[in-house]
Amino acid sequence: MAPITTSREEFDEIPTVVGIFSAFGLVFTVSLFAWICCQRKSSKSNKTPPYKFVHVLKGVDIYPENLNSKKKFGADDKNEVKNKPAVPKNSLHLDLEKRDLNGNFPKTNLKAGSPSDPENATPKLILEGEKEAVSPDSLKSSTSLTSEEKQEKLGTLFFSLEYNFERKAFVVNIKEARGLPAMDEQSLTSDPYIKMTILPEKKHKVKTRVLRKTLDPAFDETFTFYGIPYTQIQELALHFTILSFDRFSRDDIIGEVLIPLSGIELSEGKMLMNREIIKRNVRKSSGRGELLISLCYQSTTNTLTVVVLKARHLPKSDVSGLSDPYVKVNLYHAKKRISKKKTHVKKCTPNAVFNELFVFDIPCEGLEDISVEFLVLDSERGSRNEVIGQLVLGAAAEGTGGEHWKEICDYPRRQIAKWHVLCDG
Repeated sequence: MAPITTSREEFDEIPTVVGIFSAFGLVFTVSLFAWICCQRKSSKSNKTPPYKFVHVLKGVDIYPENLNSKKKFGADDKNEVKNKPAVPKNSLHLDLEKRDLNGNFPKTNLKAGSPSDPENATPKLILEGEKEAVSPDSLKSSTSLTSEEKQEKLGTLFFSLEYNFERKAFVVNIKEARGLPAMDEQSLTSDPYIKMTILPEKKHKVKTRVLRKTLDPAFDETFTFYGIPYTQIQELALHFTILSFDRFSRDDIIGEVLIPLSGIELSEGKMLMNREIIKRNVRKSSGRGELLISLCYQSTTNTLTVVVLKARHLPKSDVSGLSDPYVKVNLYHAKKRISKKKTHVKKCTPNAVFNELFVFDIPCEGLEDISVEFLVLDSERGSRNEVIGQLVLGAAAEGTGGEHWKEICDYPRRQIAKWHVLCDG
């Protein structure tokens, strides 16, 4: 057979054909990728914004960039508000109040004045709106105080509520607090700040900045929560906790305010409100709950095995009744902490099952100078955790704590479990 020959021209045509097909393939791939991106972008624009919040100081509202609007409400809007003679009730703008040159709210807006002053007439409308918006039953728990609590004035909290229908945004502005008690006995003042939680989900926990040495703090901080349907607002409640910062120990709790949102109509614009601060724990049970602990002392290895088993009947951490408990275990030798452990957090339960084991090395022979402290805490995201209850086991401990400790000393190598009643931390 004659050999098959290929001319040089045919070899030259092959790269050209391959290049043409490659170019067409590249154009097709780029076009397909661009089409997919456009489809995703259009689908995202139709979706409900994410359920998140934006925290803004001094009443300046900034929306996320992924909500199809890069406009920022700030100083330009304040000038527009000043030029307008009146703000319509159905306006959705988040800055509905006039501010001074520093961006602060005028004090006169919240004080009663003469009837001839149009600005000082605002508080009368606010109080009437509060009576109409909130039912007597919803405020019964927050306004029914004993004679002893009425004598102890804890101050007043001023805030505003608003709903932006265009962005499905619920806006809470914490304006100020007045007449707070002095928590520092030496300086006769406080370092107040406020924690706020949306109930009953307890998903969103936010707090203001700390203002130093004042009993009338002006916070003026705005928290904007996106993706909350207006129909869901009626099912929610706001819980404010007013605290005083303490650098060297746990922060002092001044009081709390509970605002059920059922019956509050936000369709006509921003609503200014104020509530008396009431004493914390007035709705809590007197008991702090119980903790089941198992201990075993190994005299041969000089170790102490601690098993945190269960907790039950824990009190409400807030008005929702949903605690996120965990247990912190501290080992002390001669009143000095030498080791610490903690369990995992159990979400939304007053009866937690931990079943977590910890082994501690004892630095001395015997347990005479050893004690173990159990702190049951409520996990608070973004703030200092609150102590629900405390338990101390040791030779000097009283009650069941001392009895349990004596048993593990008398019977080494035996795992002994007991329920203990928690006391105030």
